[in-house]
Amino acid sequence: MGEVREFALPDLGEGLTEATVVRWLVAVGDTVRVDEPVVEVETAKALVDVPCPYGGVVTAHRAEEGAEIPVGAPLVTVATTDAAAGGAEPDLEQVGGSGNVLVGYGTHEPPRRRRRRTAPGAGTPSGTSNGTSNGTSNGTGGPGQAADAAGASASDAGRTRALAVISPLVRRLAREHGIDLRELTGSGPDGLILRADVERAAGTPDRPAPAAAAVTEPPAGPAAGTGPATGTGTGTEAGTEAEAERIPLTGIRGTAAERLARSRREIPDASCWVEADATELLDARRRMNAHAERNGLPSVSLLALLARVCTAALARYPALNSTVDTRAREIVVLPHVHLGFAAQTERGLVVPVVRGAEALSTEALGAEMARLTEAARAGALTPAELTGGTFTLNNYGVFGVDGSTPIINHPEAAMLGVGRIARKPWVVGDELAARHVVQLSLTFDHRVCDGGTAGGFLRHVADCVEHPAVLLRTL
Repeated sequence: MGEVREFALPDLGEGLTEATVVRWLVAVGDTVRVDEPVVEVETAKALVDVPCPYGGVVTAHRAEEGAEIPVGAPLVTVATTDAAAGGAEPDLEQVGGSGNVLVGYGTHEPPRRRRRRTAPGAGTPSGTSNGTSNGTSNGTGGPGQAADAAGASASDAGRTRALAVISPLVRRLAREHGIDLRELTGSGPDGLILRADVERAAGTPDRPAPAAAAVTEPPAGPAAGTGPATGTGTGTEAGTEAEAERIPLTGIRGTAAERLARSRREIPDASCWVEADATELLDARRRMNAHAERNGLPSVSLLALLARVCTAALARYPALNSTVDTRAREIVVLPHVHLGFAAQTERGLVVPVVRGAEALSTEALGAEMARLTEAARAGALTPAELTGGTFTLNNYGVFGVDGSTPIINHPEAAMLGVGRIARKPWVVGDELAARHVVQLSLTFDHRVCDGGTAGGFLRHVADCVEHPAVLLRTL
């Protein structure tokens, strides 16, 4: 006899103790293989595809989408062999369990094609266990649930094919626009559904609105439109008061909020700033990229040049590449520069980390920053790529602003901010000229250094921006 096995949320590493269920990748009644991803969860660090170590038929979801559950909480139950509905053996290449509980972020292969079980003499099951369309369960289901949906309409039969979707961002966009990915034909390789496919579907004028947003429960009180208008507050045309939007501080957003609040509580920060003429830096980048194009080499980004300037300045002023051990009452000057840089994504601001940045060339820095940025936008960064930074570079100029005094990324000691580069009148020699000017700001922990060190660091950065040849001294 087989058995129904329960799979709990595994240890995801990096001290993470909980996760939010974002999307079930399999429905109740689906057949899964050993180590096939079954659910997408969001931790405080990234989106995670969690694989199940058992092969068999999914009999119950033990958590709803949107629920926050701790590590070790029941996640899904699987009938591994003849405990499946109807007592038949599941059609699998592997049954039972792998014995592995993944600590990390998904498998190396995309999910294999799944087959749903069908009760004898019945139609194709819809894969739901409680009448909803997302296949969630109330957590009390058992093996018999695989056959409960046998009476579902035949129109759902075409929805059982495996989805050719890799990016969590694509799945998120589809959820936000109420799009069923099973109805889309991907334009990528092997039918892969791309972000552009979802955006095209979302732009269809006759697409119905998502069902979840169709009904809003009215507030208690007299029926709308039956009483006189008060003329106060904000309301709809029917006279009901609009509801405030509530955004949960969970996942990456919650972690960022806690870290920023802690930084403000613990770090006595100060800021200094300077304007610099970036004309020569832009000219140098233009010449480098023209040479790269002629020789088939990758181009160099402005952010990569600024990152190289940062590592050169930190080599001269290592106190800013440090942290404060409050228990030991010591300043810990760190031996390597793990350079964080702010990257804006649709899920919020994240700070990927280039490890060992002091040993990388400008070209290598650019390649690694481009890779991390793409992974951030796809929601595929690992915890190691989001933690352990020692200094942060914040290019807020991409938002069109000149200056800022950012909050230090705890437990680091400093952050360099770069504003937009704009043409301004500038004194060159004894005459005014139109130049490309940028404002640089440094926010630093006043416990690790005084204004002289911070000012020296910032002035060295400005000198490198104004005269890129200064960097030759550090190569």
